[in-house]
Amino acid sequence: MFNLIIDIGNTTTKLAVFQGRELCFFERYSNFGKADLEAVWHKFPIQKYSVSSVKSEIKNVLSFFPQHMQYCAFHTGLRGNVVSAYNTMDTLGLDRWAKVVAVNQLYPQRDALIIDMGTCITFDILEAEGIYRGGSISLGVAMRFKALAHYTGKLPSIDWDGKSAEFPGNSTEDSIRAGVLVGIKQEILGYIAEISAKKPNLLIFLTGGDADFLKEQLKNSIFASQLVQDPHLVVKGINEAINFEYVQKL
Repeated sequence: MFNLIIDIGNTTTKLAVFQGRELCFFERYSNFGKADLEAVWHKFPIQKYSVSSVKSEIKNVLSFFPQHMQYCAFHTGLRGNVVSAYNTMDTLGLDRWAKVVAVNQLYPQRDALIIDMGTCITFDILEAEGIYRGGSISLGVAMRFKALAHYTGKLPSIDWDGKSAEFPGNSTEDSIRAGVLVGIKQEILGYIAEISAKKPNLLIFLTGGDADFLKEQLKNSIFASQLVQDPHLVVKGINEAINFEYVQKL
């Protein structure tokens, strides 16, 4: 059985095809349309599909699909054996929940900190007992640079080249880079240190568009052996939920 997963993010749309747990196809699209779906349909006999979006409207995407394919709605009510201690599940981002489900199913009985370096930086804590504790949301790299330029009178706009920065910065632009990039590194190290002190066997998952940068920043830290980088956690989580809720329970 082939499952098609569509993950609509703030900047790109991701398409993934799974056979069981095997990822058979993955692609990112800046301008996603029906033709992209049709190209996938011609390669794989899709039987089930699901759509997750950080935006509220998915009806247009759902209208692309033929009736013989089964739509499997993904929502935070699909728990996949996770017990949630989050007070407002109705407002929890589907992408955050998908990552929690993925880690719980694929790395069972492990304490985990899931860090997503994307438009925003999100932190989510999953305990080994399968309890989701919530986390935090802060500005991503690009958003921090833009905010400094937008909300001040004289600070310049900086296009980040993906490289790291040094503190102290010896120019205004270098000081901005240090404030954003070194600040993010220290912020993340602080979270990791605090949680690892309580959970010494913690796994630290890195995902999102800027995860490569984050891994580079952490590779020489005392937490390097705990790092797991996986760019596909969201689509894996949705696939796990589909297999758990729409297949195993039938």
